[in-house]
Amino acid sequence: MSYSVYLIQKDLAFGAENMDISRLTQTLAEAGQSHLLQFWDQLSPEEQADLALELENMDFKEINLFFKHAMETSGQTKQEKVDTRMAPVPREVLGSVTRDRDSLKGWEEEGLRCISQSKVAVLLLAGGQGTRLGVPYPKGMYDVSLPSHKTLFQIQAERILKLEQLAEQHHASKCSIPWYIMTSGRTMDSTKEFFSKHKYFGLKEQNVIFFQQGMLPAMDYNGKIILEGKGKLAMAPDGNGGLYRSLGAHKIIEDMEQRGIAHIHVYCVDNILVKVADPAFIGFCVHKEADCGAKVVEKTNPTEAVGVVCKVDGRYQVVEYSEITLATAEKRGTDGRLMFNAGNIANHYFSLPFLKDIVTTHEPQLQHHVAQKKIPYVDTQGQLIKPDKPNGIKMEKFVFDIFQFAKMFVVYEVLREDEFSPLKNADSQDGKDNPTTARHALMSLHHRWILNAGGHFIDENGTRVPAIPSLKDGTDLPIKCEISPLVSYGGEGLEKLVNDKEFHAALVIDESGIHEHVKNGL
Repeated sequence: MSYSVYLIQKDLAFGAENMDISRLTQTLAEAGQSHLLQFWDQLSPEEQADLALELENMDFKEINLFFKHAMETSGQTKQEKVDTRMAPVPREVLGSVTRDRDSLKGWEEEGLRCISQSKVAVLLLAGGQGTRLGVPYPKGMYDVSLPSHKTLFQIQAERILKLEQLAEQHHASKCSIPWYIMTSGRTMDSTKEFFSKHKYFGLKEQNVIFFQQGMLPAMDYNGKIILEGKGKLAMAPDGNGGLYRSLGAHKIIEDMEQRGIAHIHVYCVDNILVKVADPAFIGFCVHKEADCGAKVVEKTNPTEAVGVVCKVDGRYQVVEYSEITLATAEKRGTDGRLMFNAGNIANHYFSLPFLKDIVTTHEPQLQHHVAQKKIPYVDTQGQLIKPDKPNGIKMEKFVFDIFQFAKMFVVYEVLREDEFSPLKNADSQDGKDNPTTARHALMSLHHRWILNAGGHFIDENGTRVPAIPSLKDGTDLPIKCEISPLVSYGGEGLEKLVNDKEFHAALVIDESGIHEHVKNGL
C-alpha cells in the first residue's frame, strides 16, 4: 500500500470516527447525559472505542423513562403501608408438607411422571458475585467446606442427575431435565469455564444452557448516569426480575418449546438445601392446574425481615417486611400462627404458557424498584470517590413481580430446616446465612435422613448419640454427615445402606460407598 493511500484511509477513518462522536454527542445532549463524554480527550483510542460502543448500544430514552417511573413509584410506596389492603393466602390454594401429608405421595408421583416425559425444566438465577462472601467469583462456585468439598453448582447438578435417574426407574423411560442458567455480565465467563472444566458434573452439555441477564446504568438522584471511571459507566445487573426480558432477548422460551417443556422450576443459586425440580412441588402445581406457584417457609418471628406472599387488593404479590406495620406483622390466626406467615424464598413454579405470556406481553408493564446505594464515581477532576453514604440508585425488577398476572396462583409450604438455608454473608462470630450455617443445615438434614432410615450414630466410646431433630437455633453443632445427591435426592433409598447400623462421624455416603471417620475431604 502506498503512503498516500494509507493517509487517505486514515483520514477516512478519522472522519468516520468524528462523525460518530458528533452523532453520539448530540444523542447524549438530547438525553441530558452529555457529562459522560467529559473525559473523552483523556482516553486512549481503545478506551474511546469501548466507551463509544457501550454508549451506542444504550437506549437513553428508555433508561430515562425507567428512572422517572422508578422514582415516582418509589416515592409513592415510601409513604404508604399496605396493611389495610392485605389478605393472607387462602387455604384452598395452599399445599403444605406438614398439613397435607396424605397427598404428598400422589403429588410426588405426578411430578416424577412429568419429569419422566422430559416436560420439566429448571431455571437457575446465578448472576450473583460472592462479594459479601469475600470471594471474587460467582456464588455457585463456593465451597462451604463440606467433607466432600462440593460447590453449590455441583450439589445442584447432582440433584438433577439423581432426579432424572429416579424418574427413569419409576417410568422405565429415558428423560432429561434441561438446566437454564442465568448469569450476569460479571459471572458468565467464569461460570461457563467452571462447568466446562468439571465436565458439566455428569450432565449432558446440550442440556445446560447459559444466558445473560441485562445490565442497567446506576444513576444519581437527578437521573444522571454515574461514571465509575473516566471512560467507564457504573453498570449493575437489572435484578432477578430481569429474567423475563433476558428470556425474550436470548430466545429461551423458543428453546423450551422445541424441547417440549411444560413446567419450569425457578430458584436462586445460594440456597444449599434447594430441592431442584422438586417433584412434589411440581406435582402439586400440576394437580391444582396452576400457572404460577411459590414455595414458602413458615415465618414464625413477626420481625424477621423476609417478604411474605399474600394478596394485596385481590392480587398475589410479595410484601416486604418494611412495607407493613409491626401490628400487622404480629397478627395471628385462630390456630396461633402468624396470619401473614408465607415467607418468600425465591423458589417458584411457572407453566410454560404463563411464562411465555409474561415474556411477550406483561414484561414491559413491570416497574423497576429503587435500591439506594453507595456508588463509587469520578468527580469533575477525574478522581475516584468512594462515598460513605448513598449517592445514587440502582434499578431492578424482582422475579416475583409477575405473580399479579397469574390466573391460578398456588402456594406450597415446606419446612425451613429441610429446604431453606441461604448463603449470603461471610462467616462471623454470631452471623447468619453464612458458610457455617449452610454447612450445618445440610449436615443436620442428612443426619435426620440417616435416623429416619433406621441408622444410628455412636461416639468414640460406642455410646449412641441422642438425636437432634433439627437445628432450630443454630447453637447445636450437627453430627458431621454428608450424603451425596447421587445416592439420595430427598432421603429415599437409604434403608438398605443404613438400617440397624451404627456409624462414627464424620460420615460420608457417596456412590463409591460408606466412609466413616472422614477427616478433611475424602
